[in-house]
Amino acid sequence: MDSGDVNSSSPIRVLLVDDHPAVREGLALLLASDGIEVCAEAGGHADALARADECCPDLAIVDLSLDGEDGLALISDLNRRAVPVLVYSMHTDARHVGSAFEAGALGYVTKRALHGVLMQGIREVAAGRRFVSPGGAAALAESVTGSAPGDAVQKLSQNERRVYELLGQGQDTFDIAATLHISNHTVESYYERIKFKLYLSGMHELRLHAIHRSQKSTR
Repeated sequence: MDSGDVNSSSPIRVLLVDDHPAVREGLALLLASDGIEVCAEAGGHADALARADECCPDLAIVDLSLDGEDGLALISDLNRRAVPVLVYSMHTDARHVGSAFEAGALGYVTKRALHGVLMQGIREVAAGRRFVSPGGAAALAESVTGSAPGDAVQKLSQNERRVYELLGQGQDTFDIAATLHISNHTVESYYERIKFKLYLSGMHELRLHAIHRSQKSTR
């Protein structure tokens, strides 16, 4: 979906696909509190396709585990209907994350992610942009590098690591530039290098990744 297809003045319309009615109900209430409209719900493959045809959602939020059905096949079928898919799953391993993207998902958020991460994922996918939550990105990084997520951070240069740490402490670009006595542009260049090395697709993911690691190191 092209970014121009979603009118910023109207609510994002979502199709919820999960085989647990209570989960759908809770998620629908959560999304409504953020101005996201749930136009339809479904518990399985056939029902999801029928609801998609009826309400023409801006995106579908799909759980990979659908009471024995193949969530990956559903992703492919929704793609053929030009419905972008954001996977919202308990699975955090690289195999599931990678398979979802291979099937055509545009986004992947783990159910361990914070509420704000899910909201960001919805808005990014609705705008036609790829999104991976920090947990999913870490899993992909581990599978590609053959090392633990923490080890991927170790591969950053000394300056990149310092920028990453300051970002995790809550500093913004201006603060980091002042602390390190460099320009804002140089800080932004470091962001791009860090995102590339950590397999992160956006600044929001990078900030959450850095904050999460900072919190873990202080426990």
